Amino acid sequence: MSSSVLYDAPGPKARLRNRLYTVVGSLAVAGLVVFAVYRLHAKGQLDPDVWNIFNNAGVRANIRDGVLTTLKVFAVAGALSLVLGLLLAVARVSDHKPVRWAAATFIEVFRAVPLLITIYALWVLFLTYKSDLGVIGENTGFWGLVIGLTVYNGSVQAEVFRAGFNAVPRGQVEAAYALGLRKYQVMTVLLLPQAVRSMLPTMISQLVVTLKDTSLGYIILYPELLYAARTMAGNIIVNGENPFTAVTIVVGAIYIAMCLALSSLASWLERRGRRTKTGVAVAAAAEPAEQPQVLDVTEGPTGPTDGDKARPAK
Repeated sequence: MSSSVLYDAPGPKARLRNRLYTVVGSLAVAGLVVFAVYRLHAKGQLDPDVWNIFNNAGVRANIRDGVLTTLKVFAVAGALSLVLGLLLAVARVSDHKPVRWAAATFIEVFRAVPLLITIYALWVLFLTYKSDLGVIGENTGFWGLVIGLTVYNGSVQAEVFRAGFNAVPRGQVEAAYALGLRKYQVMTVLLLPQAVRSMLPTMISQLVVTLKDTSLGYIILYPELLYAARTMAGNIIVNGENPFTAVTIVVGAIYIAMCLALSSLASWLERRGRRTKTGVAVAAAAEPAEQPQVLDVTEGPTGPTDGDKARPAK
């Protein structure tokens, strides 16, 4: 029986108990799936007529437009959140106390306020001053959702960047300053590349959260995927009922597919980062070069010279 310091191999009784728990858990999950399918069938949600609505060109066009709108919001909000997060992280580690306090206050406030409240407040603000905001005033829903996602996820990304900065060994920073590099050079050449490399999977995981949070746009009537699906299901009647269940399943599968794609990207980048060899190779140790006649005894006309006095006793 093999064992390690952190894990004890289960014995015969433990293995039997684990198999029993596995079988019972699998049967419970299978029972729930069967019960859900039975209830959907009993309610007529599995009828071919219900699912045939996705063969309609208008339904597919609405779903396509919702996906494109969601991806557009995600692309803008994701990019802006990374930029804002980097700026806040740099300000958070600044040598000036007012800058650090301002960045810390911004981060803590927008991390504490629920994202839905932030989005709704920005939307109302943009609607109120629509005539004074120019381009934003013409796209109040879009910018309300984008800026709301940016300030919240940017605050979270700032903490991710800061964790990456703190993960860099302090000795490297001190060595960089000893070489005469300025603070911005230390940040751009030393800290930032290593922080991004080490925290990249976490950053992409937060981008997955950003993608899912785009669904909050339905509260401000922005036509992203969830709002488009809800409107479409409310306007379609099949067998006297609205196909909310079928539309929800399809839209949920689309969200899962998009999030899994980003998660797969994070896993691939993490594996690639582990395989990449970086840094300067350490030279192999070698015997020190011998300098002959440094400590050798020199015989002079009157006997040993002073070099003999410096020779260590054997």
